Amino acid sequence: MKYNELNISASRGKKRVGRGTKGQKSRTGKKLRATFAGGQRELVKAVPKLKGFKSLRVPAQVVYSDQLDTVKGAKIDNFALFESGLIATPYHSVKVIARGETASKATVATQAMSKSVQDALTKNGGKFEKTPTPLLPSSKKKDD
Repeated sequence: MKYNELNISASRGKKRVGRGTKGQKSRTGKKLRATFAGGQRELVKAVPKLKGFKSLRVPAQVVYSDQLDTVKGAKIDNFALFESGLIATPYHSVKVIARGETASKATVATQAMSKSVQDALTKNGGKFEKTPTPLLPSSKKKDD
């Protein structure tokens, strides 16, 4: 066989240029996960987990039964409690719980109330109405 009789193509293969480093990270294919620590125990697995769980639900704002006497009006709702300074915002759930004695005869319209406060309120002549949490008014401008 002579050199001019070889069956080869005229074009050569693409030359692979330098990639900086050799090793696991320079290879194609499966990449390493973010917590991988080179084979030793990962920090995520080394740190102990907290027991139980943390609820994402925001607890209700608390109003005590003896504070109902300071609120003026025949009907006490979230907005009346907000105006009297007993809660931080009227657009969040409110629960009335027992503390001390109450002489209120008003109609209390909140999201929740303890059974003992309901009994004391009905004994005084008032009543409890369970209402949904008021929605925050829309910040969008209305078109005329």
